[in-house]
Amino acid sequence: MQADVPVVERPVNAWLRWFWLWHVFFAIDYVVTVGLVLVSGGSATSRAVSIGALTAIALIYPFFIRRELNDRSAVAFAVVVLALAAVAILAESSAGFALFSVCPLMFMAIPLPIAMVVVSLAILLPPLSALLQNGFHDPSMTVLLPISALLIVFSICIGFWFERVLRQSQERAALIEQLEATRAEVARLSHEAGTAAERERLAREIHDTLAQGFTSILTLLQAVESEWGEEPAMRRHVDLAARTARDNLAEARAMVAALTPSALAAGTLEDAVRRQTERLQEEWAIDVSFTPGDLPALRTATEVVLLRATQEALTNARRHSGATRVSVELSAVDGCVRLTVTDDGRGFDPSAPAEGFGLKGMRARAEQVGGTLKVHSGQGTTVTVEVPA
Repeated sequence: MQADVPVVERPVNAWLRWFWLWHVFFAIDYVVTVGLVLVSGGSATSRAVSIGALTAIALIYPFFIRRELNDRSAVAFAVVVLALAAVAILAESSAGFALFSVCPLMFMAIPLPIAMVVVSLAILLPPLSALLQNGFHDPSMTVLLPISALLIVFSICIGFWFERVLRQSQERAALIEQLEATRAEVARLSHEAGTAAERERLAREIHDTLAQGFTSILTLLQAVESEWGEEPAMRRHVDLAARTARDNLAEARAMVAALTPSALAAGTLEDAVRRQTERLQEEWAIDVSFTPGDLPALRTATEVVLLRATQEALTNARRHSGATRVSVELSAVDGCVRLTVTDDGRGFDPSAPAEGFGLKGMRARAEQVGGTLKVHSGQGTTVTVEVPA
């Protein structure tokens, strides 16, 4: 149904959409750290060991970003990365710059409590490396120890903030899913409400016209039957008329159960209008063209108005105008949906009193949903119906 919410492709999560920036940062940090190790004053062996450990971290990094890690594998990944970082930093203290990418990686890979412990141990690696190489008399220790303590506090705070942002992002994604499900449910309920409104309108119209008319006929026939004598021929005709009236009354009441026009029940408004134009072309050899537009979601009552207007306009073109060519167009214009049916028939005077109910019914239906009907006729006729979208 046109009233249903169209299926829309879900936008990519913002975290995933911008995650490539983290990849770029990781690569830059690796290159810079390797460069600092190469220019450091350590031995060739220590530099080779440090660069090898850093390269190993870079090689196992794709396994982290390409698969969903469970808790056990995530912890194993964190332990391996921490061990490789320890090897790299203890072999060459300048490799400590790798912590700029290793520490955030820990917060992304493992739960926050475990990540805080792992990150704290990782931050202590540079002063431990200096201690092992030069002892407590290393002048850099007076700077490394305060900085390391400050970095541990800073990392824990950043970790809490990082975890909170991710949690809010997940909650927001869940909320969006709930909102989309609610919107679909609202659209379904709106469609059902429109169907119920259309059923109620049909019931009211049939009850006030056909059903009451058939009931009156039955009452009159019963009165006639009671006043006539035993005349078999006349009684037979009266019985036949009464039976016919009863059958048509039952048929009228059965029509009340129809939810929507069968043409709309089988597909969208565009499909229903296209079938009407194809049927006219096949049955009456009239050249009919149909131009559909990009229509918004419509209420059932609005779809019914447009479909009935199409049927009535095509019927008029076939019966009264003698047209050989008819064009039908559906389009969305300025918050409205416009139906335009144009034929090349002989036309008529729209201001003259109309004998039938066709144009009056079209105008009344359009006004029920806040729409308008315009008719221009001369060399051909153009019927335009506009309803709010």
